[in-house]
Amino acid sequence: MPMQDRKRNKITLLDVAKHADVSRATASLVVRKSPLVGAETRLRVEAAMRELGYVYNMGAARLRAERSHTVGVVVPNLTNPFFAELLGGMEASIDAAGLVMIIANSGDGPSRQAAVLQRMREHGVDGIILCPAADTPDDLARQVADWKLPMVQALRHVTDELDYAGANYAAGMEEAVEYLVSLGHQTICFAIHGPVHSAYQERIQGFREAMTRSGLRPDLVIAVPDRVDHVAQDAHMLFEQGRAPTAVICFNDLVAHGLAAGFYDRGLKIGHDISLIGFDDVTDAEAMRPRLTSVSTAPSGIGQNAAALLLDRIAQPTLPPRRCVSPARLHIRESCGPLRIS
Repeated sequence: MPMQDRKRNKITLLDVAKHADVSRATASLVVRKSPLVGAETRLRVEAAMRELGYVYNMGAARLRAERSHTVGVVVPNLTNPFFAELLGGMEASIDAAGLVMIIANSGDGPSRQAAVLQRMREHGVDGIILCPAADTPDDLARQVADWKLPMVQALRHVTDELDYAGANYAAGMEEAVEYLVSLGHQTICFAIHGPVHSAYQERIQGFREAMTRSGLRPDLVIAVPDRVDHVAQDAHMLFEQGRAPTAVICFNDLVAHGLAAGFYDRGLKIGHDISLIGFDDVTDAEAMRPRLTSVSTAPSGIGQNAAALLLDRIAQPTLPPRRCVSPARLHIRESCGPLRIS
């Protein structure tokens, strides 16, 4: 087709089909990446698309199929490296299914979360993966049912009436406590931060139950600031509770990094003067010196599981609610050592 004609006339899928000497239906299957088309035919149609400058009109396809081929993902904090790994796992699965992710930050606030969810509904997403903000209303499942919108809870759960992908936080915490006890530690602190949600509660439950089983006092739970630099400044709080801990388990690796800086400022050598364990085991754990012992929750795997649950839910809306809870395992590195007897 001459260039001037292409400028006057929009290239259609029928033009592509004629150029490739196939039916329009076959060309359509190629565009939609159907496995029903043979490799040779697919290559011929794709070559015709390039030669003619054909651009697939996703908006028109959405109107025809009543699908947007987009998935909304809402997380509470986009600056935490943990969520970057989680989103990476989701994206790999979502992309392989031919869909696109729209990512939003709720700031861990229910009102902002509600606004974000409304905007995603307005954009016609096919489904949503939600890490519920703290204080998310208990009627989430009813709202989702009213919206007729597939939804999966990730990392945190509000209701058993929706699919959920997460990790066994309590078991991971128990393993961390048992490891420290095996090194001789008895005064173990749990440094927590952030608002209360299901993952927060499961971590505390695991800590207290493991301490009690070991015959140790389970009440040394201390809240630290949310910002890493403030955690470092306030590390002294851990030693002002009447019982100075010899080991600390942190709510996540960010808290561990902050406390590591605070301990350094106090002249404490991690792994020698005090033992330190993080939680989540993001890639930064290997970058810290000494390398951080941390409970791995495999965020990328949780992301893949959440995406798989959502894709199934989109395809089969009447499936019963499902839970996919991954094991959490302690990765031992260099930040813990035996109890020093003075």
